[in-house]
Amino acid sequence: MMTPPGSKKSLQNPHTITTPSFTFGALTHPSIYKNSLVNPVNPVDNNLYETLCSVAKTETANYELKTMNSFLKQIVTRAGEISLDYKTRLAGIKITQKETAKDLVTEADVAVENYLVEQIKRRYPDHAIFGEETGLHTGGDYRWIIDPIDGTLSFIHNQPFYSISVAVEHRGQTLLAAVNAPVLGEFFTAELGQGATLNDTPIRVSNCDTLADAMLATGFACMRGNQTRNNLPYFNTLMPKIRDIRRYGSAAIDLCYLACGKIDGLWELYLQIYDIAAGVLIAGEAGGTVTDFSGKNTDNLPGEIMATNGKLHNELSEILMEIR
Repeated sequence: MMTPPGSKKSLQNPHTITTPSFTFGALTHPSIYKNSLVNPVNPVDNNLYETLCSVAKTETANYELKTMNSFLKQIVTRAGEISLDYKTRLAGIKITQKETAKDLVTEADVAVENYLVEQIKRRYPDHAIFGEETGLHTGGDYRWIIDPIDGTLSFIHNQPFYSISVAVEHRGQTLLAAVNAPVLGEFFTAELGQGATLNDTPIRVSNCDTLADAMLATGFACMRGNQTRNNLPYFNTLMPKIRDIRRYGSAAIDLCYLACGKIDGLWELYLQIYDIAAGVLIAGEAGGTVTDFSGKNTDNLPGEIMATNGKLHNELSEILMEIR
């Protein structure tokens, strides 16, 4: 490791201004190094300065991401509490129909999203936001993708399978994700390159390697939207070929259950980006594979999604593509 200026082995040069030594793992900023190394003459010192600036930028970016991650967990936790408060008075909450009679929004959905948007704008006013209920809030390179209650029908019917789902993108790359299923007491998180967790415990996909032994999940967003291409042919074909199936009513939960091995794979049609943004990162960081039905790319996401533990991917894709 390079010895930084200010330590016992600092470069001996009249142009170098020594300062107290620093730790590479600590919060840093290029300006710190600029004050420590001011040497326009000696190229060795200049190279060291550039190296230290690069390290500083990386350390600063990592610190900012961890701070953002902590903030994400905090607001998604609070969003879950807000949903639970509304859940205690379900009989009196306002429910509004969207485009079809099966596509509903409650005042709880709106309240949770308004809270999240307000907190994000206050903390990161230059960030963009895309929410299911409030749409696009323009901003810079960062974008927060929000599904305030994924599984609204479950929520309305006092069932536990709903979640608050939030992902953070930077220039189209998802960096952070949190999915909170408050009634179930399950809080899933992921950071790009750092793995996924359930209630702070690392998780991994299952080892199931044949559809005959697999527990799959699916959903019927296609029915909610009255789509002509629906999921029934896929369901009817796959059901006899697998061990069993589950229908949780929340794509975010489906993807998280894949991530922790509770199911081995899933497929669905006509989802939206806010349904899957957080769950895709969580599943991927737990070792899962997420594509469209082709099994090879993501061109048709989120309109069709297939996610597995990886070992089932080719087998499931072959069946889905035959029907497609």
